[in-house]
Amino acid sequence: MLRAERVLAPNPGPMTLDGTNTWVLREPGGRSAVVVDPGPEDGAHLARVAAFGPIAAILLTHGHADHSGGARRFSEITGAPVRALDPRHRYGGEGLAEGDLVAVDGLELRVIATPGHSADSLCFALPADRAVLTGDTVLGRGTSVVAYPDGRLGDYLGSIRRLRALADDGVDVLLPGHGPVVSSAASVLDFYLAHRAERLAQVQAAVDAGVREPAAVVRQVYADVDPSLWPAAELSVRAQLDYLEGHRRS
Repeated sequence: MLRAERVLAPNPGPMTLDGTNTWVLREPGGRSAVVVDPGPEDGAHLARVAAFGPIAAILLTHGHADHSGGARRFSEITGAPVRALDPRHRYGGEGLAEGDLVAVDGLELRVIATPGHSADSLCFALPADRAVLTGDTVLGRGTSVVAYPDGRLGDYLGSIRRLRALADDGVDVLLPGHGPVVSSAASVLDFYLAHRAERLAQVQAAVDAGVREPAAVVRQVYADVDPSLWPAAELSVRAQLDYLEGHRRS
């Protein structure tokens, strides 16, 4: 990848895997860079990222603290504006919305609205490298959480299908917010869709058997998952129960 370099934040954990991936993007031969997701407010990490300067813009895939917590401080360090979909996470910069083009020194990124993990989730297409920066919509290892009630399963499935359509149009590489680079976009997105369908069927079976309390559904459906991840799994279960209820009513 000529245009994207990863700087790994020192915040590993069950939800963040090896840590948050901060992406520094620069057109070959260009002077200024774009930073996507400066990560948590960790001074040493922000200093490492700032050393790639000058930084022209800071973009957020979404507002969760492991991606955005250091954004204001990083803006103060670099003088670059922070741009995000959610106005609460913007600092000195314009918003971001579906279809926007971010252009810096020949580098071009296209904004893709991908709600579902959170309501404000965005991805950034990097056409010159046939790549998409996915934030937490798609991870480099394992699967993402639908962070209900802010995140919604119907939105999330639509976003994954949209990314899958981009894979058919030539996107090969996914640059995730956590975990390694994904070099087989289509197969990973197919897995995400199949995995969600399987989990949804398992939740429906639990409901049909009379298990309706979210924590109880987690214990039955996610018995194969490390219990340390069950609180996150419960968010996804709540999203699935809400999705199933909506389809039942319709």
